[in-house]
Amino acid sequence: MTEEEFDAFYSTAFPRLTGQLYAFTGDHGEAQDVVQEAFVRAWDRRREFLVDGAPEAWIRTVAMRLAVSRWRRARRWLELVRRTPPPQHAPGPDPERAVLVTALRKLPEVQRMAIVLHHLCDLSVEQVASETGAPVGTVKARLSRGRAALARELTTGEGETTTGEGEREDDRVR
Repeated sequence: MTEEEFDAFYSTAFPRLTGQLYAFTGDHGEAQDVVQEAFVRAWDRRREFLVDGAPEAWIRTVAMRLAVSRWRRARRWLELVRRTPPPQHAPGPDPERAVLVTALRKLPEVQRMAIVLHHLCDLSVEQVASETGAPVGTVKARLSRGRAALARELTTGEGETTTGEGEREDDRVR
């Protein structure tokens, strides 16, 4: 079978075979996939196709076998998933982490990015500057302001309140 003959055969047989496999699988996308895969496999044998005398039957058989194989693989996977015990309950983040994340979210984005890159990703100030496109001095200022804002937020976030003079209520003499 020449390439042109194969293309013509594909154009006429693909919709019909897809319909037949759709009836077999019940899933149009799956039917298209297995018929397409069968045609890919037939492409390598296209010179021998006329000798067989029933190229459409060969493709239908291959497509049905592919569909059954996929169904078996999916069933085995489902059985494996069902046999696997559910994961142990994973504890949520500790309260300190939750407070830190909440405090970080309150920072302006540029300060938060500088803090995270420098302190959590262990990048130097120069690396942070390179990654953010900001001058080194700007990164230093963002880090300084961000740390100060975080300190204020974390101090007040622990249930302590500040007075107007910047002194914590707990530090005042009663």
